[in-house]
Amino acid sequence: MNGIMVDIKPLNKEMGQKVKAYVDNLTKPLGSLGRLEELAIQLAEITSEDFPIVTPPGVIVFAADHGVVEEGVSAFPQEVTVQMVLNFLNRGAAINVFSKQIGAAFEVVDIGVAAEIAAEGAVHRKVRYGTANFCKQDAMTRQDVEKAIAVGYERAEAMIHQGCKCLILGEMGIGNTTSSSAILAVLSGQEVSSLVGRGTGIPSEQIIHKQEVISLAIRERQPDRMDPIDIFAKIGGLEIAAMTGAMLAAAANRVPILVDGFICTIAALMAKEICHTASDYMIVGHRSVEPGHLIALQLLGKKPILDLDLRLGEGSGAAVAFPILQSATLMLKEMATFDSAGVSKEKEGDE
Repeated sequence: MNGIMVDIKPLNKEMGQKVKAYVDNLTKPLGSLGRLEELAIQLAEITSEDFPIVTPPGVIVFAADHGVVEEGVSAFPQEVTVQMVLNFLNRGAAINVFSKQIGAAFEVVDIGVAAEIAAEGAVHRKVRYGTANFCKQDAMTRQDVEKAIAVGYERAEAMIHQGCKCLILGEMGIGNTTSSSAILAVLSGQEVSSLVGRGTGIPSEQIIHKQEVISLAIRERQPDRMDPIDIFAKIGGLEIAAMTGAMLAAAANRVPILVDGFICTIAALMAKEICHTASDYMIVGHRSVEPGHLIALQLLGKKPILDLDLRLGEGSGAAVAFPILQSATLMLKEMATFDSAGVSKEKEGDE
């Protein structure tokens, strides 16, 4: 099916049970900290540690261009991809602000921008100068896909080896909601009209055109639903493939993945297609207002932490959600137990 081999171990359920028992003995009514308790247990299962640590987080933004923008599917021209990469490097974007807020390591990777990035600071791993227009030909070759996944894997491992304890992935690529919606249509089998939203802010008539472009591309390219590499090659994006590779690396290293919005969730679904256990290592930061995101979350089997009407991408929503993960770990580390505090437990039923 595909040439990607990755060894991802099952979650440590025994550690989860141990931490659940500990959480139940903290000085609070049973279950009263709600999803924070669930997150603490999940992080213990992911990391195999009874007191998991998620700081410092690492943020990687992958940038690439999409040939399908020739079809007029975006509110912005293709050159905005380069301009936004420079904005990231100058620390002027939303993800820069939120990465700084949470003390994250940060890098921008040129995986397929359709121009040279001359500024210092970018990580240069260009596979090709953007994808082809997938209405007219395959977006890229299988070899391109596997290279992009490998770059994502390598960059995530490098960040993990620097000491990052939680991975947040972002993307920049004008046209990438079109590619993501096309991938979701193939994975879900649902009508394109139920999946496609405004993306960068296109008007209603342009949404209909975008839906028609995606439907045409799927008919023309005929991606194989059972082969994630073929899906990427036919209708995918380089930055989406790179995020998929980064997620596989994090899961293989028992590092939690804090998933961002719509495009990042599509990468997460593709990681799950390549290795089913990868999704066990994912926590979804927020729900995007992109209509396809709810369907993608259902396929992934995840409930988002936040719902703030965000639709920016870049990893921004996940970075905003990160302090919630940190709260869950601090609850474990710093709260007293009933025994240590000398507090009486609640009665278990009537006498």
